[in-house]
Formats: sequence, structure tokens, C-alpha cells
Amino acid sequence: MAGESYSHSGGRKSSDFCSKLTVVTFLGISCIGIWMLISSSFSITLQNSEISSTNILGQYSGSSADFLVNTKRGEDETFQGEKRFRRGRYLEEIGDEKGLDSYQNEEREGESSNLRNEEENQENSESSPSGDESQSGDESSNRESEEVDSREKDSTSGDGESDTGGEDSNLDASETTEKAKKGETENEVFPAADQSEILKEATTQNGPWSTQAAESEKENESQGSSSSTDDKKGDKWKLCKTDAGPDYIPCLDNVQAIRKLQHTSHYEHRERHCPVEASTCLVPLPSGYKKSIGWPRSRDQIWYSNVPHGKLAEVKGHQNWVKVTGEYLTFPGGGTQFKQGALHYIDFLQKTLPQISWGKQTRVILDVGCGVASFGGYLFERDVLAMSLAPKDEHEAQVQFALERGIPAISAVMGTKRLPFPGKVFDAVHCARCRVPWHIEGGKLLLELNRVLRPGGHFIWSATPVYRKDEENVGIWEAMSELTKSMCWELLEINEDKLNEVGVAIFRKPTTNDCYQSRTQNDPPMCEEADDPDAAWNITLQACLHKAPADASARGAKWPAKWPLRSEKLPYWLKSSQVGVYGKAAPEDFAADYDHWKNVVSKSYLNDLGINWSSVRNVMDMKAIYGGFAAALKDLKVWVMNVVPIDSPDTLPIIYDRGLFGIYHDWCESFSTYPRSYDLLHADHLFSDIKKRCTIESVFAEVDRILRPEGKLIVRDNAETILEIENMARSVKWKVKMSYSKNGEGLLFVQKSFWRPNQEQIVKSAIA
Repeated sequence: MAGESYSHSGGRKSSDFCSKLTVVTFLGISCIGIWMLISSSFSITLQNSEISSTNILGQYSGSSADFLVNTKRGEDETFQGEKRFRRGRYLEEIGDEKGLDSYQNEEREGESSNLRNEEENQENSESSPSGDESQSGDESSNRESEEVDSREKDSTSGDGESDTGGEDSNLDASETTEKAKKGETENEVFPAADQSEILKEATTQNGPWSTQAAESEKENESQGSSSSTDDKKGDKWKLCKTDAGPDYIPCLDNVQAIRKLQHTSHYEHRERHCPVEASTCLVPLPSGYKKSIGWPRSRDQIWYSNVPHGKLAEVKGHQNWVKVTGEYLTFPGGGTQFKQGALHYIDFLQKTLPQISWGKQTRVILDVGCGVASFGGYLFERDVLAMSLAPKDEHEAQVQFALERGIPAISAVMGTKRLPFPGKVFDAVHCARCRVPWHIEGGKLLLELNRVLRPGGHFIWSATPVYRKDEENVGIWEAMSELTKSMCWELLEINEDKLNEVGVAIFRKPTTNDCYQSRTQNDPPMCEEADDPDAAWNITLQACLHKAPADASARGAKWPAKWPLRSEKLPYWLKSSQVGVYGKAAPEDFAADYDHWKNVVSKSYLNDLGINWSSVRNVMDMKAIYGGFAAALKDLKVWVMNVVPIDSPDTLPIIYDRGLFGIYHDWCESFSTYPRSYDLLHADHLFSDIKKRCTIESVFAEVDRILRPEGKLIVRDNAETILEIENMARSVKWKVKMSYSKNGEGLLFVQKSFWRPNQEQIVKSAIA
């Protein structure tokens, strides 16, 4: 019994043990199964997230909200050509999010290495380096590859020229990798909710802000004329075949339209005549084109092969305009009225009229008939910005010389249309033997200067009628004296520069209407009340005077603050009662815009994009609002052409009041500048706006035209547009340095290459 009892008891214990073991085993297996299932599901989720991230740009339609990059992404290349990327802390922060929208180039790099090799081979076979470009074969190869090291150095010609424009210097590979490990970042940060809201451009409807298109349309209607814009269609990339060759400016080289002009006595043939359909071909490079010499050396010396025009040196060499010196064009700093140098002449003007106060009181000037723009080039030493203006005429390439030297200039003429600037913006206007007949036809051209000159501003006239006593010059002086008096301009000083053997007369525009009201004759007449002095796009000139501001709070009633305070100070005429471009009160809008661009420039553009800013001189903001981007760059040795599109809020007067300058433009047409004029173009939500009116391909072709080889393009736009521009950049073999998107907004940074297509496209409008 006892044995049986024990045996039964022991069997029960054994059975309990087995049951427990079975349960434990089952639970263990279940846990393992669950863990494997979860792991598999998590892996699939991550894979799906990564897959979707590669297509995220196509999924987002995006908004027009401004985008602040929250990443630090650099590129570094070892001597063997290995690519590395610097993600920084932000990539670690968003790595677990399903919203890891795109680091496209990096994610695709491994998958597309073979494709890139094929593309590089194709590029090498298609492209034929021009002239001296063959001097640096390795560099040419690097130009055609994507994602090239931001520390790439630019070699130049055989004389050992190593330009200050060495390409995109940044951290070395070890430092980059170490910072990435530590998660260090110096990046832009996403703004707080209120700042993010204020920088959305969803509120850029007209509201209290008119556009230049609206202003000009209204003015044209009042004058009985009209203008229209046709849709443009793009073609495949081909090389432009034109009579102008490498110097092709579509709206100034429309030979067919110029032939049809009935009159040319008012320089109609030098004005803009844009083709009906904007071309999408690419302008060829001059034979032997080289990377431009950097500032400040470029002020005195440029490559002859880049602007191969020697006629001006023959005609004006004795006046120290320009000389051909071996493989260079050199600029002694002279001009027709200052053969002994521009700096002496600038100081002579200051002594003649001390209240000019270069760089403080007088900051932004217009230089009419600028020649090669030496006057404007040397004014940089006095903190003065000069908008140099000259036509594309028999003085071949004078504006192109200026731009290649790193001096701001546009191709324009004082003919039958208003200049593309608002009224009352220039602190001074300068004319040194500018060959403009100011005194004829009721002073129509001088009255146009009166329109753009700020009340209290100066007209500086250095011309033979001031100091020569022959019959012709005396007659012109008498006519000018009578005209300026009838315009209520005050003659402040007449002085002679004995060193240069020239003279100057300085006039001052009135600040009130007292003189206008006391005139015995209404000649020239006052403009009609409906005549808008700010309407400037394709507006016919009128021989009339615009009144001075009567309200002390109106723009132009007071002089802006002195430079450099002027760049940061809110213009006095912007009131809290006004709604700004971004929808807030105007002063708040203005401040937020400036803070935004200071943040973007200091935390992203100056460091994280790998741009060597010492190689950047000529900059364009293709869609400026308040000029915040340009103001944020004011301490660098660059100048910024602020472009206000004609269909954007007309904020250009604000930009001028900040001591900056700019111009109106319609990006469905070509810009009035020579090819290869700019080192860096900045487009903030421009392309998504412009493609509503014209093809984005034609705009991109214009970007390619005005950007120098190895020049940079920074695009901030919605993700869909970013993808479009990136694809276009790749199609013309530009280097995609960075492409990033998040929440429907994106940033693209690309660099133009030297590549040109082999197949030509005949541009019929540009061939005689």
C-alpha cells in the first residue's frame, strides 16, 4: 500500500512537472514567435518607409510655404573619389520617423553607381572642352560627375593661376565623419509656429500690395496701350544657333523684330523685343572659356577668352578704359572723364559737394552710360552700390566687361520706355559723357531720371557742355540750364577737375511742391494724378513731372537712415496698419523676413552647403520680397541683384530704402544681361509661381544662360517643383549637390557644369 501510494504520489508529481514544463515550453515558443513576428513587422514597416521616401516628392503637391532646412548635409570626397555625407544630429532625430521624406542622392547613390559611371562616360564622349579647359582634364571629369566633393579645387590656365574661386571648400573627410558621429550640427532650425506661419506666402494675393504687372497694366490702359504674355513651349536641350553666338540675349538680339521697326531714332533697336516663344536652347561657351577670375583681382583683370572683344580696347584704350595684355583684358580704372583713375574722380566729387557723403548719405546710385563700369567698381571702396546701365551697342560688350569684372550692370537704353525701376529710389544719378541728349524733346529723358531720383537726390553731370566753350557745347549748356530750372532742380555746384581736365555740374531735385506751384509756365507739365510713377514695366515715356510727396509719412518725403543702419531699419512709411506680404502687420512681416534670412544664411548657406563664398561675387535673388536675403549677405564681398517679378507684390521700393538695389522683371522673358553673368542664383518659390504662366523649361534655360559654369543655383520650393528642377539639372549634366524635402517643401542645391549639347537649334528670330 505504502509502495503503491508512493508510486501513485510520485507519478502525480512527475505529471505535474511535465505539465509545467510543457506550459513553460509553450510560453517560450510563443514569446519567440511573437518576437519574430514583431521584428518582421517592424522591418517591413521600415522598408516600406524607406521605399516610400524615395517617391515622396511625387506624392506631395506641396504648398507655397517657405521651407527652412533642418539638416546639415555636406559632401566630402577622398582622393579616390569616395563620396561621404554629413547628416548631423537632425538625421538622427528624424531617423525613426516615417516622415523621413528624402535624402534622395544618398539613398540612391549605391543603387545608381553603375548608372553614374555610364553617364560620366557618355558625358566625356559628348562634351568637348573649349580651348584652355583641356588644361585641367581631371577637373573637367569632376565637373561632369554628380555629388562632387565640396572641397574640389579649381585649377586654371598654364600660368599657374589659382583663382580665389577655388570650389566649395569645407570640412575635411575626417572632421566631417567625426562630427557626424558626434551628431554635431550648425544647421538651420525649423521656426516656431508663429514664425513658420508668417513666412508662408499663401497671403501674397494683391490685398494692400499691388503688383508691377497690375500697376503697369493700369498705366498702359490710361496711355491707350496694352501688353500680353503668351504661353511658351519648351524643346529638348540643344545648342542655340544665333548671330550673337555666345553673347546671345534673346530679348535684345531679336533680329527679326528689330528689322520690322519703323523708327530707330529713339534707340528703339536697343530696347527689349522678346521672341513670341521663349527658346529652351542652351547658349554656347566662347572658345577657350575659363573659370572667371575672382574679386577683387577681377576688377583690374579678366580672361580675354571669356569676353573675346578687343574693339573697345582699340577705341578707348587711350582713355584707360580697357587694354589687351596678353591673355588678359586689363582695366586701369580710367574713363572718358577720369583718365587718371576713378578713385581720384570719386574723391573729387566728394570735395565738390561734401553732403554727397559717399557710403553714408549716398548709398544707391544709377550710373547711366557706364562704359565698362569702372566708376561703379571703385565706388565699392566707398560702400556705394551703383546700378550701371548701358545699351548693347557699338561699344561691344561693355556691360559684359563690367559683369565679368564683378561689377553690377544691366543692358538697357534710355529710349522710348521707362527704366525698370520704381519712382523715387536712387540717391543719385551719374552721367559722365553718357551720350544721352537730355535737353531735346522737352527733356523727356531727363524727366525719366527725375522719376527714379529720390526727392533731395543729386544729378551728377560730367560732360563737355559743363566746361567747354565752343558754340555747340555752350548751346547745350544753355538748353540744359533752362530745362533744369523749369524742372525746379537746383544747381548746387560747378567745379573743374584740373588733373583730368574736365568739369562737373551737380543738381538737386526738390523735396517739396513749392517750386512747381510757383512756376509761371506749366512746362514741362505736371503728370496726371492717375499717372503712377512706380509703374515701370513696358511703360511709354511721358514728358511730365511727378509731384513730390505732400504727406510727411509718405514714401520719399524723408531721406532713409544712413548706411549701414539703413539695411536693418524699417522704412518709416511702413505702418502697423498695413498688411505685409506674409499676412502680418507690415513691420512684423519685415522683421520676421529679415530674421528668417539671417538664420538661413548664417546656419545653412554659409556653412552647410559647402560653398566657398570667396569664389562668389555676382549674386541674384530671382524672387526678392523685402530684400532680407541680400541684407543677410551684406558683410560679404558680394553684391545682390534683387529681382521683383512683375506678378509679385511690389516691394522693390522697400529694397531700395534698405540701401540695396534691384529691378522688375518678367521671368517668362529673358533677363537683360549677358550669358554667364552670375556666380549664384537664389530662387525662393519662384518656379512654382512662374509655371502658372509659362513653361518651366524656358525659365530653366534662362537660368542656364545667365549662370556661369560652376555657378550655383539654390532653389527653395514645393517638393513637386524641386523634383522637376532636379530632373532638369541632371538632364543638362549639372551636379546635384543636395536635394532634400520634408512635409511637401524642399531645398535643392545644384552646380552648373561646362557641358554643352552637340546638336544645334536654329533660333530664327536671332538670325538675320
